Amino acid sequence: MSRERRDHGDRRPPRLRDLNRFVSTAGALAALSLTASGCVVVHGEREVVPAATRADAARALKDFTAAYNKADKAYDESLDADRVTGPLADIDGAKLKAGHRNSPGGNTAHAPLKLTDAKFVIPEKAGWPRWFVADADANKGSAGSRWLLVFTRSGADGLWQASYLTILAADDVPEFTKDKDGWAQPVTADDAELAVAPEQLSKSYANYLQDGGDDFAPGTHTSDWRALRKKNTNRPGLVRQYVDEPLTSGDYAPVGLRTKDGGALVFFSTRHFEKQTAAQGVDLKISDQNIRALLTGEVKQSLTLEFVSNQAVLDPAKGASEHKVEFLSRVQGLTGAKGE
Repeated sequence: MSRERRDHGDRRPPRLRDLNRFVSTAGALAALSLTASGCVVVHGEREVVPAATRADAARALKDFTAAYNKADKAYDESLDADRVTGPLADIDGAKLKAGHRNSPGGNTAHAPLKLTDAKFVIPEKAGWPRWFVADADANKGSAGSRWLLVFTRSGADGLWQASYLTILAADDVPEFTKDKDGWAQPVTADDAELAVAPEQLSKSYANYLQDGGDDFAPGTHTSDWRALRKKNTNRPGLVRQYVDEPLTSGDYAPVGLRTKDGGALVFFSTRHFEKQTAAQGVDLKISDQNIRALLTGEVKQSLTLEFVSNQAVLDPAKGASEHKVEFLSRVQGLTGAKGE
């Protein structure tokens, strides 16, 4: 699921650029919209309050689900455009765009998404943007899994929009720090009590995928993915190059909740590129219909694939015995393809 925009902005997947340019610009990205205090204060609203009422949170989840189902059934990204944003909007929008091009009449395999047994983790914070996490059982995916959706709202007149999606086994959902009234505690962008400050996670992960490092625990989305990339870099007649970019501003900014062990569950996003270049005389065959649907340009000798990914990690407290960031989930989607 997803699409890139904020407050009804441009939903088109970002334009693919030359791979060499990717490398030179990967570090020159906008800073987090969060302040050191963990929020943006607008119109002097400094009072710390729950980000939403429980009734508002339930309504946001219901509205999202209804819009998502309409868009999925029709393969029409305009039908849930105002209910998604950030990395989730990128992934969802590209999926719907490809689906429409492959099946203009709509999704013949559509089965309505049902989210039940919803629990809401709502932090107290000052100012805007505000956000909360919905934790629900879904009728799609693995049995017993929970869908965690981050909903964000930019101002008092804005709609609640889903920006992050994480799918976890029920036992992997951490216990959160809450006060006597049940409100959760957000972590700040520059939290010095965590192993890696949330504002650094996206850049650290992009750097890790390129060069390795010690910030992340080994696993499917870290050491295993690096090993697979290395294995696939040079194949007979085909070379693959990879570029990874942090996404940190606006609705791509990380958000996190303090967990009972002193660490935090943090959501963050990244962008990834894979460029495939064929040797002279070797054809690049595209069998994936979604790649064909999103393709621009003509595949003569190379194909560049663009992906957006959103992650959920356990960021331990600094000094904890398990001091490396642990991945709980990563949801990635193809958002663009360019032939040259």
